[in-house]
Amino acid sequence: MSPIKTQWTRLIRFVAAETAQVHIGEPVDSKLDVGLAIHQKKPIKAYEIIGSALDPKAQVTKNVLTVKELLAPLSREEVGLVRCLGLNYADHAAEANLAKPAYPVLFYKPATALIGPEVPVTIPKHVQPVEKHLPDYEVELTVVIGKPAKNVSEAEALDYVLAYTAGNDISFRYHQMAVSQWNFSKGFDNTTPIGPCLVAAHAIADPQNLPLKTVVNGKTVQNGTTADQIFNVRQTIAFLSQGTTLLPGSIIMTGTPKGVGFVKKPPVYLKNGDDMHVWLGGGIGTLFNPVVEERGAERAKL
Repeated sequence: MSPIKTQWTRLIRFVAAETAQVHIGEPVDSKLDVGLAIHQKKPIKAYEIIGSALDPKAQVTKNVLTVKELLAPLSREEVGLVRCLGLNYADHAAEANLAKPAYPVLFYKPATALIGPEVPVTIPKHVQPVEKHLPDYEVELTVVIGKPAKNVSEAEALDYVLAYTAGNDISFRYHQMAVSQWNFSKGFDNTTPIGPCLVAAHAIADPQNLPLKTVVNGKTVQNGTTADQIFNVRQTIAFLSQGTTLLPGSIIMTGTPKGVGFVKKPPVYLKNGDDMHVWLGGGIGTLFNPVVEERGAERAKL
């Protein structure tokens, strides 16, 4: 199996000023942190890409468009399924007083949880007050599968990766710690940012050599490296593809390093008005999302 080779190196999805339509494109400035630029309201130009983000044959054109709104690099429909690993960094397991897992710990998120850059992370009413439910941040390297992968070996696992991006696995610790299954506490609508761009797999030679961090209200709260993963990207894909087809577009969020809020004394939790961003190296860049608490009609409480 040969690696996936795309014509683009970095891909963004956006609404263009010229057309008011959704496009995909490659940033003209190959060094630009597009997430930081959009946050600072700086202009972003992109070469239009014709085709689908999931089609390696998609063509980069010379048509230059202006980014009016930066979107998640993949739509919810393109992603379809979100797989996530828990406790995949030794330092994070240690800070949570939990043993390192013998096998990857898998949970799922619905695609309705996904949002893009600058979109508020919404804390639902039923997980308020925040001081009880402890909404928390988790920066994560996120893998995009590019072709159907089933029973893949570790040696060939990276050949199935289309690209990498950043994710923020917002978690609600009260519900997470109340039960053994984490899907509910990590899958609420509009709580999982991804972006700001895709970086093609061929542009990241080693996904185990990427720095990643989280900053909340100007303070760096996580600062790690993917080198500290318990199960690396190769091992993760090989394990998850056993007897299971990983479909193109589906993503794998690969866990978070130490520094999460709920283990601190006193606990740190996200709240209305917080300014939050995560950052990954390798050309992925910065993903900004403010935090808001849902207001309005009362919903069912658990």
